[in-house]
Amino acid sequence: MIRTRFLIALLCLMMLGSTGCLFRSRRVESRLSTATLITATQQQLIDYINTEAARIRTMNATVDIGTEIGGQKKGKVTEYQEIRGYILAEKPAMLRMIGLFPIVRNRAFDMVSNGQEFKLWIPPRNRFIVGRNEVTKVSSNPLENLRPQVIYDALLLREIDPESEVAVVEGATQVVTDPKTNKETDQANYILDVIRRDTKGDWFLSRKIYFDRVNLLPYRQVIYDRTGNVATDAYYGERRDFGGLMFPKDIIIQRPQEEYTIRLEMVSLKLNTPLKPEQFELTQPAGAELRVLNGPGSEAASGK
Repeated sequence: MIRTRFLIALLCLMMLGSTGCLFRSRRVESRLSTATLITATQQQLIDYINTEAARIRTMNATVDIGTEIGGQKKGKVTEYQEIRGYILAEKPAMLRMIGLFPIVRNRAFDMVSNGQEFKLWIPPRNRFIVGRNEVTKVSSNPLENLRPQVIYDALLLREIDPESEVAVVEGATQVVTDPKTNKETDQANYILDVIRRDTKGDWFLSRKIYFDRVNLLPYRQVIYDRTGNVATDAYYGERRDFGGLMFPKDIIIQRPQEEYTIRLEMVSLKLNTPLKPEQFELTQPAGAELRVLNGPGSEAASGK
């Protein structure tokens, strides 16, 4: 009986194979990149970030600043005219950024941060804002939501601290233009997931650093807030030689929650030149309206 069933099953398989009615094949065009990829270990990627972070101590840059405001929440995107700006940065967390209006070169904004608190002067609105760095969106005016720490964190990739952070690597893909076919293809990359421990001992996803496997250079950094949502999404363009140190010529900083994008193009850049403490001082101008932001979600106190 068992042998009979086996012969019947075998006969059915032979008949299906001969008719081909249940099998169909089709060609699949390859979308894989033809570029030569470099392999790296998790520790090699960590060492690269830490080595590069240690090489830059200060930054003095002249930049062209492009800004876009809006997205799905607003229902539209507004692109603003490019302006000239200046950025000063000094580790561990000092940053000053000045934006100038086109042609007349009057100040559009001036902001500074010491890593914990920030000051923001907006001359067109005669408004001076101070507060903690963690205070984000408090106004419908995009300028009033700019934070120096956002720029600092995107500009200078922080080292991975072995005391409070662990990093694990994952393999993924990125869409690139193939150098041979000039078509969009999928190319393998590395993502370094940085997990951070806060002062209470809780672990959370802090950021993800994306590496191009053609050259093992980071081309993107995603920074997360404590709820796991994307706070900053930064993209790094082609690196150029600035005084013997390689640095991205173009950086795009996206803030999806506040719905604004800042594009920075390096016009000139000096790295590791001495900076003075007074270059990071910003005093409230006489007669300016003062707004004090006390904390996340808190009301701003106003005064003169």
